[in-house]
Amino acid sequence: MSKLKTIPFDPADYLDDDVAIATYLSEALAAGDAGHFQEALGTVARARGMGGVAEVSGLGRESLYKALRPGAHPRFETVQRVLSALGVHLIVQADKQPAGTA
Repeated sequence: MSKLKTIPFDPADYLDDDVAIATYLSEALAAGDAGHFQEALGTVARARGMGGVAEVSGLGRESLYKALRPGAHPRFETVQRVLSALGVHLIVQADKQPAGTA
């Protein structure tokens, strides 16, 4: 009997258009976990090419890697610059029922 071969799954391999990227980041943000969103942002940056994202965002490549590594706490300005370099932005919407209302 032969052994089953598996290959690692990398979502960056499938983020090949703007709609997929926007959906991926929106779902990560909706999860409400900052670390998960940061990881998703790093995945999208890898999909687009870290060097290009670093150049367009005005961040050094090493700084970009540091800002997006697990456990890092990037400044909001850094997140905005990366999002802009990726061609996406955050949108704030009202909840269907605001907190504290019955």
